[in-house]
Amino acid sequence: MQKLTKREDQIMQIVWRLKKAFIRDIIDNLQEPKPHYNTVATIVKILVKKGVLQSEMIGNTHQYSSAVDFEAYRDDNLGSIKKKFFGNSFPKMMAYFAKEENLSETEIEALVELIKSNKNKES
Repeated sequence: MQKLTKREDQIMQIVWRLKKAFIRDIIDNLQEPKPHYNTVATIVKILVKKGVLQSEMIGNTHQYSSAVDFEAYRDDNLGSIKKKFFGNSFPKMMAYFAKEENLSETEIEALVELIKSNKNKES
């Protein structure tokens, strides 16, 4: 999957949340200062070209929806972060986030239980 720029990612987050959106819907959901309509339209066209958005003609305008599942996008990004920053080690990645987030003992115990319960489901 191609990497997305920060603005492309913002637009995709909106489309994933709304399921279907016109450019005006996307702009309405962006934070201030809102980019110009033509700027958003250009980014949307790039996302269509990258294959992460698809369009459907509704009347005389396009309605956009995701061509890529959010979970697949998330998994791909987390996998590349794990590989790039943590030597492809899940334990190192989790240890980093546990430390950075200042997890309490209770939160760490809950995380360990969650991991154990998911491991048991795989067995």
